[in-house]
Amino acid sequence: MIDIGINLTNARFDKDRAAVIERAILVDVKGMLVTGTSVSESKKALSLCHQYPQFLACTAGVHPHDADNVADDYIEQLKILAANESVKAIGECGLDFNRNFSTPKNQQRVFNQQVELASELSLPLFLHQRDAFEAWLEILTPFIDSVPAMVSHCFTGDFTQLKQCLDHDMYIGITGWVCDDRRGQELRDIVKNIPLNRLLIETDAPYLTPRNIRPKPKSSRNEPCYLPYVIQTLVENMPYSAEEIIQQTFKNTQTVFNWEVN
Repeated sequence: MIDIGINLTNARFDKDRAAVIERAILVDVKGMLVTGTSVSESKKALSLCHQYPQFLACTAGVHPHDADNVADDYIEQLKILAANESVKAIGECGLDFNRNFSTPKNQQRVFNQQVELASELSLPLFLHQRDAFEAWLEILTPFIDSVPAMVSHCFTGDFTQLKQCLDHDMYIGITGWVCDDRRGQELRDIVKNIPLNRLLIETDAPYLTPRNIRPKPKSSRNEPCYLPYVIQTLVENMPYSAEEIIQQTFKNTQTVFNWEVN
């Protein structure tokens, strides 16, 4: 298994980051893609990759929540980071009109600039979208053929949005959201429509702890070692075995991110 989305620089991992990695290895997680959400967090993510070069890779980008705060030279800084072989994608970038921690205007400007950067560098895009699907897809569409791959990270949309993503040859990242009996039912209903060669698995830890963990963990913090619970729910709602999902998502991850994982 490969966790394609973990916020390992998050302060909730500061006290036991090495142990978190060890627990992931014990359940047969072979690699983790550390999410960059700002220039500073992307630098931290790359630093972690240098500490665990056989196990970690990362993205470099600016999350829409941080779009109001970018420096004038942030694209140049991302370009420098992306020159490192451990950086496998531009992102997490996109639009989030649910919370609007940054203005929609700045979100769209910063997102468009990062999409252009991914096209220039021929790197995949690691994408965030919440309550902004039409504007998000409008920015992406002109670049479908010039970016090597687009990953709809932590997909939580409806069937129509899923179909549009797939029609644009995107890969679909599924998290513990699918395990949530309160808000994940729509996603459980439609995951069967994701072709196996377009599926990716992730935790988005420390967020989105799978609610099907038994016994329920004492901490609300999610970890990569809980990735098997995402697979368990996918098996229950897709026409594939756990082994088929594990093998194909492993292959998909290597293909999308040009990442040789042992």
